Amino acid sequence: MAVPTATLATFKVPTVANEPTKSYGPGSAERAGLQAALKHLRSQVPLDIPCIVNGEEIRTGIMEKQVMPHEHKTVLCNYHNADEALVVKAIDGSLAAKHDWENTPFYDRAAIFLKAADLVATKYRYKIMAATMLGQGKNAWQAEIDSAAELVDFWRFGVKFAEELYAVQPPQNAVATWNRTEYRPLEGFVFAVSPFNFTAIGGNLAGAPVLMGNVCLWKPAPAATYASYVVYEIMREAGLPPGVIQFIPGPAPEVVGQVLKHPEFAALHFTGSTHVFRKLWRDIGNNIEHYKSYPRIVGETGGQNFHIAHKSANVTSVINNTIRAAFEYQGQKCSACSRCYFPDNLWPEIKAGLLKAHTRIHVGGVEDFKNFAGPVINDASFKKVKSYIDWAKDDTDSEIIAGGTYDDSVGYYIQPTIIVTSNPKSRTMMEEIFGPVVTIYVYKASEYEKTLDLVAHSSAYALTGALFSQDRYATILGANMLRHASGNFYINDKCTGAVVGQQPFSGGRASGTNDKAGSAAILSRFVSPRSIKETFVDLDDFVYPSNLV
Repeated sequence: MAVPTATLATFKVPTVANEPTKSYGPGSAERAGLQAALKHLRSQVPLDIPCIVNGEEIRTGIMEKQVMPHEHKTVLCNYHNADEALVVKAIDGSLAAKHDWENTPFYDRAAIFLKAADLVATKYRYKIMAATMLGQGKNAWQAEIDSAAELVDFWRFGVKFAEELYAVQPPQNAVATWNRTEYRPLEGFVFAVSPFNFTAIGGNLAGAPVLMGNVCLWKPAPAATYASYVVYEIMREAGLPPGVIQFIPGPAPEVVGQVLKHPEFAALHFTGSTHVFRKLWRDIGNNIEHYKSYPRIVGETGGQNFHIAHKSANVTSVINNTIRAAFEYQGQKCSACSRCYFPDNLWPEIKAGLLKAHTRIHVGGVEDFKNFAGPVINDASFKKVKSYIDWAKDDTDSEIIAGGTYDDSVGYYIQPTIIVTSNPKSRTMMEEIFGPVVTIYVYKASEYEKTLDLVAHSSAYALTGALFSQDRYATILGANMLRHASGNFYINDKCTGAVVGQQPFSGGRASGTNDKAGSAAILSRFVSPRSIKETFVDLDDFVYPSNLV
């Protein structure tokens, strides 16, 4: 018989707040610290990254490399891929670890995540930023808001949201009864598939279900392997027991094939492309009769996100927010602005401002702090973005007014590109490019409502969008008509930059299941509630009073 765990108090987790961001200005201590971390990481490459299964480092010898996208001849790390046998071992190990982990009191699980957050915020801040910069092509600011601040926020706020979820209890009890709800982890294991573009997302895709008592297999994106490994090592140092998260880089057919055919597969936690997510959903559906329970499917995928300006909009704000939303991290954010709708009365001023701002965008290596934009992630991405630019050059409805050049001789560089189109349903307005390309459609200022309808219904995606207006009635109309066009909607702000605890993030339509990362809603997908009724007075007879005569 298992020894019961004493509950000697009702604990309250520490007050949480968003992690303060550092500025990395010239001469600052943080810039010096980050530069030292970059130099140190440079001196260590190429690193050797193993799989980690049941706490054991396993080197399969099935090798792949992660290169620095701004300097693609330099290998950041060589990593070992999991094969089918190792994936089976990982599944078995996670299920073996499940009993002890799900029976670990919440506050002990929470302590691990709070410690991990503090380790990121202090001891490992510059290391994980350096890994993200060199491995994923982010500049200092983009690495700071992702791999440092957002990762910390995911883990700290996750603990707070979990506490709040557990506190949701039945409001009524009949006489001599006590009703309560417990939030059990899912039966089986969770499969987390994380993307290259945000280090923090990997920590949350694996971390959120694990915080709720689940065990997890984590397949990181190949182009983010090293930063993901650092995240995993931080969680281990914080006290995460072996087997609770299995770190298994590997090719999709071998890893996914073993996971999705296992009867104990309980949930998919995914961020990536719409195409891949739909395939995984189909594969899960085709295997549905083999599972012990219906798997939870949680996914955030692509976007074709918009900015629309009303004729009353502040032009300076439109210009600056559009430059940031379209070109920060080279447009490789799921939320990046890809399509704009600007009124003809403001267009001459907006155009002049965009062109002037474009001349100030420095593009280059991530270790030169003056660079606003860096490389796209890899050769496949470079070729894809290049193909859209080449298409626009030949399209009679499109005009490239800035950028439009590219060079992959050293790194995968695409100059930030601005296209103006006379066709609101052109390829670059409709298809996700995932690169530094934004397309603008100029509409008649008198046709604001008609254009809102176009924005609301012309895209298969519904992730983020922004409306710029100084007219409150125009704002109300836009907010109402665009209600289903995005899961995150911004008024007089750019369509990127959701902050944990402030704007829970996700979208609908082809953009995902809209389960809102950075909120209690996402945690509820990884629990299976049990309602408990305890009666304190014994039943003396089965007959109801209505049965008496």
